[in-house]
Amino acid sequence: MAKNTICLWFDKDAEAAARFYAGIFPDSAVGAVRRAPGDYPSGKEGDVLTVEFTVAGIPCLGLNGGPMFKHNEAFSFQIATDDQEETDRYWNAIVGNGGQESACGWCKDRWGISWQITPRVLTEAMAAGGAEAKRAFEAMMTMRKIDVAAIEAARRG
Repeated sequence: MAKNTICLWFDKDAEAAARFYAGIFPDSAVGAVRRAPGDYPSGKEGDVLTVEFTVAGIPCLGLNGGPMFKHNEAFSFQIATDDQEETDRYWNAIVGNGGQESACGWCKDRWGISWQITPRVLTEAMAAGGAEAKRAFEAMMTMRKIDVAAIEAARRG
């Protein structure tokens, strides 16, 4: 296990979530699946307790801790995309499998984890500053999934 790992609390589906992420994002994999050595408040001996996995190169640990804590937008994965096809692929995989759209390139998967599917053209426009950034920002504010062509047009004015 990596020295610094993101721990994500799940009710009971950490392994399913890890396998879902590994099937979508490159440089992702499921590692060790550890079972509970005894009964615990939200499960029984032998249930999956933790899952080590990597999402787009980021080491994570999924903990099946029960229903006490819910995910919210205070934590999100941000995935940089190179074009509309890649943006669509990730967005559609998350939203189309029980997830939910939000605004400005944000969505949630079926476990409540928030994702920012962010085309590099948007990040570059914001970094440019000035009127170009303002136009791109104003265009983004009207979107759910980011439209690369619309951001490029806004950059040009």
